[in-house]
Amino acid sequence: MPTFRKIKTILKAKPTLEGAGVRLKRVFGHPELPLLDPFLLMDDFHSDNPDDYMAGFPMHPHRGIETITYVLQGAVTHRDSMGNHGTIESGDLQWMTAGSGIIHEEMPQETEVLWGFQLWANIPAKNKMMAPRYQEIKASEIPIVSPSTSVSIKVICGNLNGVQGPIQGVVTDPEYLDISMQAHTVFEHPVKEGHTCFAYVMEGEGFFGDDNKQGIGPEHLLLFDTGLRIRVATENAPLRFLLISGKPIQEPIAWAGPIVMNTQEELDIAFREYRAGTFIKS
Repeated sequence: MPTFRKIKTILKAKPTLEGAGVRLKRVFGHPELPLLDPFLLMDDFHSDNPDDYMAGFPMHPHRGIETITYVLQGAVTHRDSMGNHGTIESGDLQWMTAGSGIIHEEMPQETEVLWGFQLWANIPAKNKMMAPRYQEIKASEIPIVSPSTSVSIKVICGNLNGVQGPIQGVVTDPEYLDISMQAHTVFEHPVKEGHTCFAYVMEGEGFFGDDNKQGIGPEHLLLFDTGLRIRVATENAPLRFLLISGKPIQEPIAWAGPIVMNTQEELDIAFREYRAGTFIKS
């Protein structure tokens, strides 16, 4: 197995309409399955026009997945069937494990700029019907590690240089890092063998992989191939990107709207229960 991971695929985020009429950019989703297993979908929402996002995401169900919402700028208010209610603001994150079922809404607040990401992660069949869990993490709770004077890393999930991120106990063993690099910098990072790993560029330009001569700018995802480490370099511009990895599940996927199960029968049961009012199990 090669030491450094090469770039397997590059994806460009594409405009789409979601929720009650929210304009955002879909980084990947159903057409890319199962390329990024255990991850299912990623959206980049970034706008200074409230008309793009104020319609929000009114009450809707989820089962069988985890939704991870990371807000860089602005504010999003959350309310769910477990009684959770709160607002995540700039630098905050919510990690919601839908498990057996949760009904929630996510409603953006009007601000100068709303910018953030939502990532969906699959759950293995044996854990699909686990009890729902909601974790709301404030920016002040996310540790920052600086392996050098030119690199700063927010550790949301995973362990970096002995520093543990606040999100723990996730079955797919994910790592979620927000990495900032100054110009003329090289960064190397170990990745667990067999884990899917990708980077998403937020700002600036980076050169990913040990042999990549192409600078990659914002709104591009780079999926890494196999290997034990990743290498990222900058030239004349700084760079900020998300680095995300997780253990592939390698199971059948039955997906309809906000629910992801393993079989069509399980999907039918979920939607039948939702219509009957018996969707929530705990």
